[in-house]
Amino acid sequence: MSNLTKLTLSAARDGLKTKDFSAVELTKAYLDVMEQRRVLNAFVTETSDIALKQASLSDIKLTKGNAGAMEGLPIGIKDLFCTEGVRTTACSRILETFIPPYESTVSGKLKRAGAVMLGKTSLDEFAMGSSNTTSTFGPVINPWRRKSNFASPLVPGGSSGGSAVAVAAHLALAAIGTDTGGSIRQPAAFCGVVGIKPTYGRCSRWGIVAFASSLDQAGPIARNVRDVAIVLNSMVGYDPKDSTSAKISVPDFEMALTRDIKGLKIGIPQEYRLDYLSNEISKLWDDGIAMMKDAGAIPVQISLPYTKYALPAYYIVASAECSSNLLRYDGVRYGLRIDGKTLDEMYKKTRANGFGKEVRRRILIGTYVLSAGYYDAYYVKAQKVRRLIYDDFNKAFQNVDVILTPTAPSSAFGLNEIDDNPIAMWMNDIFTIPTSMAGLPSLSLPAGLSVDGLPLGLQLIGRPFDEETVLKVADVMERSIDFKEIPSLLRD
Repeated sequence: MSNLTKLTLSAARDGLKTKDFSAVELTKAYLDVMEQRRVLNAFVTETSDIALKQASLSDIKLTKGNAGAMEGLPIGIKDLFCTEGVRTTACSRILETFIPPYESTVSGKLKRAGAVMLGKTSLDEFAMGSSNTTSTFGPVINPWRRKSNFASPLVPGGSSGGSAVAVAAHLALAAIGTDTGGSIRQPAAFCGVVGIKPTYGRCSRWGIVAFASSLDQAGPIARNVRDVAIVLNSMVGYDPKDSTSAKISVPDFEMALTRDIKGLKIGIPQEYRLDYLSNEISKLWDDGIAMMKDAGAIPVQISLPYTKYALPAYYIVASAECSSNLLRYDGVRYGLRIDGKTLDEMYKKTRANGFGKEVRRRILIGTYVLSAGYYDAYYVKAQKVRRLIYDDFNKAFQNVDVILTPTAPSSAFGLNEIDDNPIAMWMNDIFTIPTSMAGLPSLSLPAGLSVDGLPLGLQLIGRPFDEETVLKVADVMERSIDFKEIPSLLRD
């Protein structure tokens, strides 16, 4: 197997510039690995012909000296981003044959920067899930295995599990995902890679299949902090086609990695010390705090009292927006259509057959909380709680520069292990949801292994539009942790 797939994105970028190898050679190396590791089911649609054509054009640009920031770098694109002329399904039967006539803003930016699209990565259906098992195309398999039960497959986390596995299993240099309540950060933690959810409004949502419009945000997953910063540079920016896009200056995120965090104050929220938090997660967190101190940062105890209400408030808000957004899938305009004797029967058959169990569950919850008599009691109240959560963070950031927490309450769990318990599944996002409700930037990086040999992640949360500080602190932590473990299935 080619050593090219072992390179980080920054190293591959440098190798292309110095002509150590060509973009076509790099792309072919990844296409070979994708074929060999299809058992992981990370990709829904492979686009090898498109990738090789893009790589050939990148080699010409590299030779002429007019290469883009991502020129010739092979990546995966979550199958929630509309890609012109390439099937975009949201991993749902209702969009199984949908081919968009337009390109999402984020994927378009990456293509213009020279990125090579290897294919569309799997996700939980309509991004609703924490395990990447609800896709109509079957579950994605984590390349990591438990020491105690090597034969038993594990979930990669969700909903961007396909993107996380593509990066962890060396099927792509990087991949893009979306994060509504933790869907970039949680799979990044489960798969031992780095993922960042930017501030809400930093990346355009135009052309992304909507789940919950006030929460969805695009972001990159890669093997290290520098690679994440490089990809993020090519994703962000104001977009007049998105009314929630922030008209704000964009820094160079790679330049933020100064390796100096002396004097920065690191907030440690006491409410995240849950009674049922495992000893190994608590120790991981304590080790992260110690690393910060050794690097010259100052840990500060803070309080986020409304954290405990974030999970129920989130599932009210997200489900309500899901119910509204998914009304468009009715069998009339596009997507799946199952005929019936009446219009109502056609609606019922189409939606019942087109949506999976988890999506139907959230539509029902959302419709209920938006219905007459319950709107004020549930939806309005949840939005008020959301404001209180934001105020908690705003108050904390008057005294600290960044906040450090665990990413998830556990390591990756077994395939089908808790599928029948939606509450247990939703609890996987307990540490990531408060940040999403507040619209803040947050990053997960691998910080160690569990006693069973599985990756564990730590999360860094920053002020609105201060991804620079989050990345700077993460870069210092990454160097201190020196996480060099590779997934079980990649070991010789």
